[in-house]
Amino acid sequence: MSALAVFIADDEQPARERLKELLGDIAAEMPTRVVGEARNGVEAVQQLPTSGARVLLLDIEMPGMGGLEVARHLAVLPQAPAVVFVTAHDRHAVEAFELNALDYLMKPVRAGRLAAALRKAAATPAPARERLERAASTARLYFSVTERNRIVLVPVREVVYFKAELKYVTLRTRAGEHLIEEPLVALEREFAEHYVRIHRNCLVARAAVRSLERAGEVDGEPRWNVVLDGIAERLPVSRRQWPVVKELVAEGRE
Repeated sequence: MSALAVFIADDEQPARERLKELLGDIAAEMPTRVVGEARNGVEAVQQLPTSGARVLLLDIEMPGMGGLEVARHLAVLPQAPAVVFVTAHDRHAVEAFELNALDYLMKPVRAGRLAAALRKAAATPAPARERLERAASTARLYFSVTERNRIVLVPVREVVYFKAELKYVTLRTRAGEHLIEEPLVALEREFAEHYVRIHRNCLVARAAVRSLERAGEVDGEPRWNVVLDGIAERLPVSRRQWPVVKELVAEGRE
């Protein structure tokens, strides 16, 4: 049996060392080789795509980007790894994982359970992004864009607006733009606290809204564009969303 390529992501070094010891203990029945380690979610997303890993042992709770978000970003890879989540005692996380058929190990991890999880993971496709999204209880901190077999992370806080165009959504930051394949309605639901709809095809960051600018008239009624901080482009506000945006601008002036 050829050695299974494993990547380990955990913010605690003792936990990573423990997993490597256990992998050594089960080598006779389940040969493995560790092809990479990460101390946090961002490192995992950046390093794993070029590691050749077939299985990712992934801590659920890490500072910043947690395990579920890591798995959601990696799911966009053409050859995404199978994922075995590792958790201490989060009852709600376990319930979400069982509901969405995601494999997990409870800490402290036992050798027999690890071997069984690896055998299952080696024969199972990577978890579907939809299942990972359903299991998530918090909004993402990053968006992921695949470029040349690597994942570029775009912090959510840097996104000024989302604009739907055909099957894609343009994600605009002050530095540039990216295309993602996610429904605008799903983005609105996930980030409702920070983004507001100004048109049927556009969400803007509440914190970026500076003012409204008149853009002429249609059938005798005024039309308005929203002025955003750091972006020269003006975005049209629909008649339906005009009261919402007007109130947001007024709140910003108080």
